[in-house]
Amino acid sequence: MTATPDLGTAQLASPDLLRSTFRRHAAGVAVITARGASGPVGFTATSLTSVSADPPMVSFGIGTGASCWPAVAEADHVGVHILGEHQSELAATFARSGADRFGAPTAWREGPEGVPVLDDVLAWLVCRIVGRVPAGDHRIVLAEVVLGDPSGAGRPLLYHQGRFNGLRD
Repeated sequence: MTATPDLGTAQLASPDLLRSTFRRHAAGVAVITARGASGPVGFTATSLTSVSADPPMVSFGIGTGASCWPAVAEADHVGVHILGEHQSELAATFARSGADRFGAPTAWREGPEGVPVLDDVLAWLVCRIVGRVPAGDHRIVLAEVVLGDPSGAGRPLLYHQGRFNGLRD
């Protein structure tokens, strides 16, 4: 049963309203990677969305102030990695500013198109960027799937209420 909204407490649109609302929205956790001019880059994303089956396309959002944005802005290809519930530390590392994201203990290899591919994930894709759409202080990146591997074992990692969590039975 859902509660009836109390329209007397409605708030005007603001960044805080959006953040407060989306803390209640459980989202899958992905890491997006790219080859940068001075080495691999990557970030944790909860905005990954399946866009089209034919051709197979995904999208994700990235802030234009993010340290990875310059590399993603120039990249032809990106890696998309679906994290498992055993990877909350990896998600936190890729979400933390200034972290050595590709140093130990992160296990990865150079994959197709030079894209960094993370080890031990539930699934990974290499995608060709086909568009970058301005959206406020972010860009929505549209990418066509080139190849991937969906055969990793385990259960997905979720982000909810500001924390990384596994599914509960």
